[in-house]
Amino acid sequence: MSDAIIIDGKAFSARVREQVAEEVAALKASHGLTPGLAVVLVGEDPASEVYVRNKGEQTTAAGMYSETHRLAADVTEAELFGLLDQLNSDPAIHGILVQFPVPPHLSQDRIVARISPDKDVDGLTVTNAGRLASGLPALTSCTPVGCMMLLRDALGDLTGKHAVVIGRSNLMGKPMAQLLLAADCTVTIAHSRSVDLPAICRTADILVAAVGRAEMVKGDWIKPGAAVIDVGITRLPSRDPERAAQGKTRLVGDVAFDEAVKVAGWITPVPGGVGPMTIACLLQNTLTAARRLHGIG
Repeated sequence: MSDAIIIDGKAFSARVREQVAEEVAALKASHGLTPGLAVVLVGEDPASEVYVRNKGEQTTAAGMYSETHRLAADVTEAELFGLLDQLNSDPAIHGILVQFPVPPHLSQDRIVARISPDKDVDGLTVTNAGRLASGLPALTSCTPVGCMMLLRDALGDLTGKHAVVIGRSNLMGKPMAQLLLAADCTVTIAHSRSVDLPAICRTADILVAAVGRAEMVKGDWIKPGAAVIDVGITRLPSRDPERAAQGKTRLVGDVAFDEAVKVAGWITPVPGGVGPMTIACLLQNTLTAARRLHGIG
């Protein structure tokens, strides 16, 4: 059996961003409307800072309006909520994203609840989660949407396939399962308390790993020919002792790629797989939110 087909998320995301930019230009020309995205960063987490900078650059590159609000790590809930209320009512802003995690004195649930569902481009509010579960139009979490795009591009029709999602977070696992159900898959959600997780995974035609545990999914967990979507990203020391001693690192996913690529039919690499799709889908969500807020089909 030959190695799996590598699903190139970097190339696919570039096409999505190009399409979004074309639609933004058309929206400006036809309605004089520029979609606007506001990103809020609390504290100085280095990884979050990189993500926020990339989001701002790609938002601007797509022809959208971009704002970044950097708040001190000790910001009070009242101050943060004041900013969110301001953004909720700002007609130039159509999408609001608070970069998580936030410092422990702040509640992620309370922050999400403060964001207008119409501007919730992360798809985390109860309103959008409920609409997704009910099969109604919703702003849906960016990473699962990106995963679905990659799966449909690789496999075509997903009807009847058994999909196993490892992970049950509100941001990834649960919306991923809902999207797969909507695509007529048979869906199993597995997690840390699942009995005999490897055996569950071996039944999957589609395996989505989203648990944040480096290289947890081994090659012998995978059904031959399955499509493997690796959402995890963890930074580990370099395999080279000298580079490791210099503090050099490598990025890995939740799947042991070198083993899995010999068994799977399709697989996303880390980096270069799911990651680039997240920001592309964020831009798409912001465009969708702008259209809906202004009643444009």
